[in-house]
Amino acid sequence: MLGVTVETLRRWEVEGRLRIVRSGGGQRLVPIAEVIRLLEQRRRDNPDPRAATQSARNRFAGVVTRIEADRVAAVVEVLAGPHRIVSLMTAEAVAEMGLEVGDPAVCVVKATNVIVETSR
Repeated sequence: MLGVTVETLRRWEVEGRLRIVRSGGGQRLVPIAEVIRLLEQRRRDNPDPRAATQSARNRFAGVVTRIEADRVAAVVEVLAGPHRIVSLMTAEAVAEMGLEVGDPAVCVVKATNVIVETSR
């Protein structure tokens, strides 16, 4: 999700840039909150200068960072590289897709609509 090597994660842990927890077997686990924090920081620190000149038909791979759903509608936020994409969809679609915060997803942007896809 972060697009970095294991060595980078280890270095970030030593530098205090990333909080990692250990499993019972000693494996490094990165909490989803840390992934979201780093993706948001990356988006703020390194905005994509090409974003304004790209085609309206794009696919953005990222991670679901927020879901707010009521009985009818839902707001789904995805951080995709330097982009924060928000999709308005039915709560039923969120439930059918089994979307949860931390899931990988692809946002397909066409005109003013954002469609979220998963491999499920």
